[in-house]
Amino acid sequence: MKGFIFLGVFVTPFYFSQTTDSTQVTNIQAVEFTKRTPTAKAIINVQKDLADKNLGQDLPILLKNQMSVISTSDAGNGVGYTGFRIRGTAGTSVNVMMNGVPYNDSESQGTFFVNVPDLTSSASQIVIQRGVGTSSNGVSAFGASVNVISKDPSDEFSVKSDDSYGSFNTYKYSAEINSGKFWKNRLSVMGRYTHIHSDGYIDRAFSNLHSYNFSALFQEKNTELRFLAFGGKEKTYQAWNGVDKATWETNPKFNYSGAIYDANWENIVDFYDNETDNYKQNHYQLLWNQRFSDDWKLETTAHYTKGKGYYENYKQDAKFSKYNLPNIIDNGIEIKTSDFIRKKWLDNDFYGVISTLYGKLGNLDLNFGAVANQYYGRHFGNVTGVFLPQIDEHEYYRNNSVKNEVSGFAKAIYKLNQLEFFGDLQLRNINYDTKIVQQGDGEGADLYRKWTFFNPKVGVNFNIENGKVFVSYANAHREPNRDDLFANPTTKEETLHDFEAGWEQQIGKVAVTANAYYMYYKNQLVLNGQINNVGEFIRTNSGRSYRLGLELGVLSKITDQLQISANATISENKNQNFYSETEDGLKDYGNTDISFSPSIIANANIQYSPVKNLNFGVTGQFVGKQFLDNTGDLENQLDSYFVPDFNVSYKLPFQKQEVTLRFLLNNFTNTKYVNNGFSGPYYFAQAGINFLFGVSLKFR
Repeated sequence: MKGFIFLGVFVTPFYFSQTTDSTQVTNIQAVEFTKRTPTAKAIINVQKDLADKNLGQDLPILLKNQMSVISTSDAGNGVGYTGFRIRGTAGTSVNVMMNGVPYNDSESQGTFFVNVPDLTSSASQIVIQRGVGTSSNGVSAFGASVNVISKDPSDEFSVKSDDSYGSFNTYKYSAEINSGKFWKNRLSVMGRYTHIHSDGYIDRAFSNLHSYNFSALFQEKNTELRFLAFGGKEKTYQAWNGVDKATWETNPKFNYSGAIYDANWENIVDFYDNETDNYKQNHYQLLWNQRFSDDWKLETTAHYTKGKGYYENYKQDAKFSKYNLPNIIDNGIEIKTSDFIRKKWLDNDFYGVISTLYGKLGNLDLNFGAVANQYYGRHFGNVTGVFLPQIDEHEYYRNNSVKNEVSGFAKAIYKLNQLEFFGDLQLRNINYDTKIVQQGDGEGADLYRKWTFFNPKVGVNFNIENGKVFVSYANAHREPNRDDLFANPTTKEETLHDFEAGWEQQIGKVAVTANAYYMYYKNQLVLNGQINNVGEFIRTNSGRSYRLGLELGVLSKITDQLQISANATISENKNQNFYSETEDGLKDYGNTDISFSPSIIANANIQYSPVKNLNFGVTGQFVGKQFLDNTGDLENQLDSYFVPDFNVSYKLPFQKQEVTLRFLLNNFTNTKYVNNGFSGPYYFAQAGINFLFGVSLKFR
């Protein structure tokens, strides 16, 4: 099997975009404009291409076989805290949007899909642009941008249920109802609720997730109004500490989180049962689309996101002074330490307005955008005494942050015979102000930073029969995040020069794509192989660095029953002058591999439908060796791995109801592998063979 897949990957280069169905989607104008840009991209039809695998795992896991994508999971089975890297760049460098609204956390720049479980079930399309791509509404993309586009309510009444069960006591219950068109055929609404639970592959790494999605669509002549409310509530046992290599070899499921030690700190005597992360996040979006004429359209979105939650830890033998508490005198003896339950809170609000105008003047297509967003975050912590009930929810630190962004862009495509010339100018202005209200535990900082970035992009398409050839250049800048600045207030902003050249074409029953890229960075913020106290990777400026790669893909419909697709990314990812602090001072490591950037990522997929409504699929991913840091130390190198999955679906032949059975067998070769970790080395173990079985019912 492994040899067959490699033959498919290298002899025939994943197709460049999937076709769409008639499902109505928001931001359709933005998708159509993006299709014409000279960028490397994939447009995924969610309900068609991801439905057979959407049985409870998070969106990053469902995207793991896309071009240049590697997905990770703290719990090891794709439920709970998950993430992805694209072209080797971490989630903090991937600009994620939902209907064009920024989703990356404004301060950490991270993307936490655990806060919006079962997002895939409410999506219609996912647009992935690799590289800088085109100007968007969030922070500049340094590896890719991903726009998750919601599906609209159906025109017809329907009730749907998606339920599944699988390994590690993983289950999903989901119900969705569509009203169909009413009120003179102008209004339709849809609602969905989902509950997902999993014990996780890693010990105690359970996830208890709830999510909802409500949408209403009003359409009349040239006006469309959409209201979206979606979000989730999560409780997950922490699994962000990983295990050392020796433990991984003998007991890969072991989890240090919540460990309580004996008085000598030598042996684990128990585990705290509530070492958990708890968070709620609610999103509200009001989208107004106005058509002025056949050539001019306006899209305006007002949005608000509310997030609040905490993570909880058992802190053994901790000093009173660390939590701004006085020592206790007991029978004349001064007690300086005790056990505490610590909670670190984040209470934040993110809101703004995004407006985009689309126009056409002859052969010139225009796109103008303006964005104004504000983020207000409140960070605070409290402790409760385990043996001292008089200490109850004592607040020991607080700091507040405000981040404002005002930006605008102008994009144009000019068509001249077979040529299409593309230009894109973006101006971003960002202010970040964070203040310590109460000092404690080394949390927070007093600092103010301001950035103004000009990001130009140019390119040209040469249209050929059923395809195009393109070249493009993009210059992008990106500000450091909260943790970067706290670790080093002099952290510099990143600069990227992205050169792309590609070929996309449909040749008979075969769609092919080839894309070459050279991404040259100045002060790239790379993961340095260490994590902080919440499992987030610490970053550092790396001086000069680059990513040079070739992306190849193919989709071939052999017969009406058989379809084969494959993609491969072959790359070189180098720091040219990497420096790092050591015990002996600053050390120059010279030319080294960029962390978490394998030189090869390859996927292949076979889909076979022997009879109507019955589909089989086999998918495999190979990932080459990668380093956990930037020093080139072979002790911190992850081995390459190959993981295949199998899925089957069958739609029962009923006329008025739709009943679909789905089965997913992940890692059916039971490969023991690691795709994430940090220096030490420490590993985040991934599950061996595991399954999910689902039943989908739809009544019209």
